[in-house]
Amino acid sequence: MIEFTMPSLGADMTEGKLIEWKVKPGDTVRRGQVVAVIETPKAAVEVETWHDGTVYELVAQPGETLPVGAVLARWLAPGEAPPAAARTPRAKVSPAARRRAAELGVNADTLVGSGPDGAVTVADVENAAAARAPAPASAEAAAKAPESRAADMRRAIAAAMSRAKREIPHYYLAETVPLARALAWLEAENARRPLAERLLVAALFIKATALACREVPEMNGHCVDGEFRPASSVHVGVAISLRQGGLVAPAIHDVQEKPLAEVMRALRDLVGRARAGTLRASEMTDATITVTSLGEGGVETVFGVIYPPQVALVGFGSVKEGRVVATLSADHRVSDGHRGALFLGAIARLLQTPEAL
Repeated sequence: MIEFTMPSLGADMTEGKLIEWKVKPGDTVRRGQVVAVIETPKAAVEVETWHDGTVYELVAQPGETLPVGAVLARWLAPGEAPPAAARTPRAKVSPAARRRAAELGVNADTLVGSGPDGAVTVADVENAAAARAPAPASAEAAAKAPESRAADMRRAIAAAMSRAKREIPHYYLAETVPLARALAWLEAENARRPLAERLLVAALFIKATALACREVPEMNGHCVDGEFRPASSVHVGVAISLRQGGLVAPAIHDVQEKPLAEVMRALRDLVGRARAGTLRASEMTDATITVTSLGEGGVETVFGVIYPPQVALVGFGSVKEGRVVATLSADHRVSDGHRGALFLGAIARLLQTPEAL
């Protein structure tokens, strides 16, 4: 039996609220399939399963808030039979009741029936579902929801950043990068593209960061229990501000392999889904380095706080007079200033040859 548990969708998450099941008992699921929607203090996230199998039971019901690691559902592994207790004795369930149970995510075989000869009826199923459902929110609570969510997000961010500053010995570097050549290339390239396919300078920053990670791999990976675990691919987390306040940093996967046009499409898609609240769990959990840019706000220099368990964060300020200040916040347990300087130097060099990105 495979347990599907409340995932940890970031260092700032301790619990989540189940919003919706995308599957029901008896469904076949495949690795990578979205099976549920979980609400965190930052966003509603589509959660994938990492195992093939068949849905045996939905333990948690929509509306329940549960800690990270709590069992939400159980799958039968491919070829696995249901437990003996579920087969013998098997409850009598009317066809209508079994259909209703599937709709409501109730395991009808575990219910005590009130029908003839103890058969489980539709009413039994609906009563069981109602008993597990949370009470509806009051109008007053609903009215306060946006403020409450914003406050929850600030608390979650504060907890994660406090942990990062407490546990990670940061060091910081900055370099002013000439961008005249990159901007000229970008202007010429965009003149050849339809409006919807034009590139932003942010795509160059993201791609250059990913390629620099191949030269200085100490910047790309996670530090877990004091041990650095380098990543084989570069999944760049992109800091995105949300309309209701706060931010998330979901990942664009395998950036080192993507051409610039694909990086730009992925960036647009990620920003749109982040603000619409339709991110996926994998995007929230596997970033190996983060890029943040506050150029739109006119900020010249940004020194970010590393998001654990990552070991580096790259910041880009506003582009002014053909230049940008690139910064590095890095984990001194994994790298030192010399390697950090090589990393920033690699980003600067890569940005001088935008056609090679």
